[in-house]
Amino acid sequence: MSTPTQEKARQLLKRYFGYEHFRPMQADIIQAVMDGKDSLVLMPTGGGKSVCYQIPALALPGTGIVVSPLISLMKDQVEGLKNNGVKAAFLNSSLTVSEQRQVEDDLFYGKYDLIYISPEKLLSAGFIPLLRKMEISLFAIDEAHCISSWGHDFRPEYTQMQFLKREFPQTPIIALTATADKLTRKDIVDQLQLSDPQIFISSFDRPNLSLEVRPG
Repeated sequence: MSTPTQEKARQLLKRYFGYEHFRPMQADIIQAVMDGKDSLVLMPTGGGKSVCYQIPALALPGTGIVVSPLISLMKDQVEGLKNNGVKAAFLNSSLTVSEQRQVEDDLFYGKYDLIYISPEKLLSAGFIPLLRKMEISLFAIDEAHCISSWGHDFRPEYTQMQFLKREFPQTPIIALTATADKLTRKDIVDQLQLSDPQIFISSFDRPNLSLEVRPG
């Protein structure tokens, strides 16, 4: 029997994304976030990672803060969400100063369900005071392997995000990546100072793909 939380999550999935059912593990991850727990999600590209924080951000009061290092991906995600009726925006260096100021003003007044932001903008001196004044539903750290020097795409800015848990200890953090070995996963948890996180590791098996090795 589904809980009221799970039923609400399914209704949001149907309303905004047009799907009747969650993919494997998505419902459990969403439940953990909505229960206020920190999570680390390892899921292959195309496996549905974004839904794991988008649905809780729609269900919970406040705005979901999504940290992403990829400007092009931010634009694509936000455009898709807006087309589906979700109140979303992004903040990064591709915007003019006046455009950034308008988004920040709208953010302050709680006009967004989701805001995608670059790590550089998140860590800027002018943005942190705004965060303190907002109602935040969750922090989603996308491409979380970038936080680890053991990862293949290390970003120094990501290592400074441990302040999120200090500043917002009651706000759930969900870290997501498609590529992280055991050492990198531990480093992500330690760097973000996640509190007793739920660890979700999805299968990377693709039924539609097969590999064959033959002698040369």
